[in-house]
Amino acid sequence: MEVRINILKLFLVIFMVFPSLFISNSAFSTPFDEPSVLIKSSSVELTEFSMSYFVDNSESMLINDILLQRFTPIVSKLSLGTDAKFTWAKIKVHNQQQQAITLYLHHPHAYHLKFVSFYETQNKKVLEKFDIPLYQSGKKPLMYGGTAVFPFTLAANETKAIYVKNESFSHQWFQLSMYDEQASKQALVGTGKYIALLVGMMLALMIYNFFLYISARKVENFVYALYLISGTIWVSLSYGVAANFFGVFSAEVFQLNSNVLSMPSFLVLFIMLIFDTKKRYPKEHLALSLLLVLLVGDFIYSLFDISAALKPASTLAATMMLITFGVSISLWRKREPLAKYFFLGHSMFIIFNMLAVFYYKGLSDFNQINSHGVGIGILLEALMMAFVLSYRIKELERIKGKQEELKRLAETDPMTELFNRRYFQKAAQQAIHDAKEKQNTISIMVIDIDHFKTINDNYGHSMGDDIIITFAKLLMQHQRDNDIVCRYGGEEFLLLLPGCDSDNAYKVAERIRQAASEEVIVNTQQNPVTYTVSIGVHQLDLTSDTIQSAINAADKALYHAKSAGRNQVKLTQEKLDVLAQA
Repeated sequence: MEVRINILKLFLVIFMVFPSLFISNSAFSTPFDEPSVLIKSSSVELTEFSMSYFVDNSESMLINDILLQRFTPIVSKLSLGTDAKFTWAKIKVHNQQQQAITLYLHHPHAYHLKFVSFYETQNKKVLEKFDIPLYQSGKKPLMYGGTAVFPFTLAANETKAIYVKNESFSHQWFQLSMYDEQASKQALVGTGKYIALLVGMMLALMIYNFFLYISARKVENFVYALYLISGTIWVSLSYGVAANFFGVFSAEVFQLNSNVLSMPSFLVLFIMLIFDTKKRYPKEHLALSLLLVLLVGDFIYSLFDISAALKPASTLAATMMLITFGVSISLWRKREPLAKYFFLGHSMFIIFNMLAVFYYKGLSDFNQINSHGVGIGILLEALMMAFVLSYRIKELERIKGKQEELKRLAETDPMTELFNRRYFQKAAQQAIHDAKEKQNTISIMVIDIDHFKTINDNYGHSMGDDIIITFAKLLMQHQRDNDIVCRYGGEEFLLLLPGCDSDNAYKVAERIRQAASEEVIVNTQQNPVTYTVSIGVHQLDLTSDTIQSAINAADKALYHAKSAGRNQVKLTQEKLDVLAQA
């Protein structure tokens, strides 16, 4: 018991001496002597320094009231969430040098605020005041891109206090830095470069998804491109790209911040589409649908009151991440092929966005990862989603190719790779229909390999197969692009010739017969083997003939060719009668 008490005492001592190990400075600091920034050299480049802050909950205090307030010490990076709309920062600066120096206080995230004011004070008296009404359009004083720069001069051994009033639209966060003239110029030149790179990569991924949509015609690619557009617009506004490169401030186009709500809406819709949750995963679909209703509802609300709609945005974002993360795990457990890749990409999105949510709510300290977590998360997820979408398209193409191959196998003869009887019946009916519409002629020929049984008996079935394959190749060489050739069964073949009358069909048949008679095939004993074919030709009567009646007519002509001694071409009796009368 005594040991437990001693341990508890030790823990309390550590907690009292090192409270920062347990409590975030920005959220729970207690007031004590205000810190000062000591300037010891003419070269100044301070990106982090001691300052203090005060939240005006009344939202109405003037500078004379503020000068009397007790400020809370903190470093020059601050995030307070949505409950600190009017926040004052105080920077006490003392010049320890024996010469005067001009310093430049940078407010690099001023672009996202509604109003910023700078007060230069000494001994609780205001020396200079500059207001920057960012909510108004037009040229703004002290603004360089998205950065507000306030210059002030300190004489030798002089102390001044600079007050910065920050009025936010919804979330209160900012960072201050201090430079000499040369360092100030360099800082302004480098402002936003890495964010511009991030936006550029997001734009490239957006274009990539549009191209995927154009090539694959999958709506999920289009939806994901819209998600990236929303994300790019919001990142451009939130991270100062629009301000730094185009002089457009968040206050001037504040309504566009509704993209922070449309962005997750498109992401949820994308998840529903890519996994086809409506048909395949009803429970997950219900959860995503309810989430989508909340997001869309808040987005619609933002069109009327964007400031109020943004207040629950962080909570909605956290809810969205929780639900989508759970859905991705559920789909992975159900062995959805793409779920593991989506889970990996979405996990990176969730990790960085949760850091951002904690930051915007004032629950974590300011740093580059926390403050830019949304953009980093979107980019990392987008890179993985690009892979997922490409992989899915590849899989769909593979399945489509497999289906086409199955279709081809169902419609072709495996030995000769000619069309089979099933396909011929369907294609021939369409060809006859087209011939009737265009009033074109169409002919058909039935071809049979002569004495095929004898060939099999004398040379074996292997040689018979070789002759069938050889003759099939010969037919393909003699057919036109719109001709339809098939193996009708055994050693019998059909050839349909659209746009060809009986006279021309007869000439084609003669060429085929002649070519077949000239074929020489060497058997396994190196003996030459030849074969011949008999052909019956019939020109269809489009007023009465069906495909089956046409085949029967051509088959009768084939019978006459065989009866006449084989290795010859015969027309149907009707055509012969016409020729005899002529």
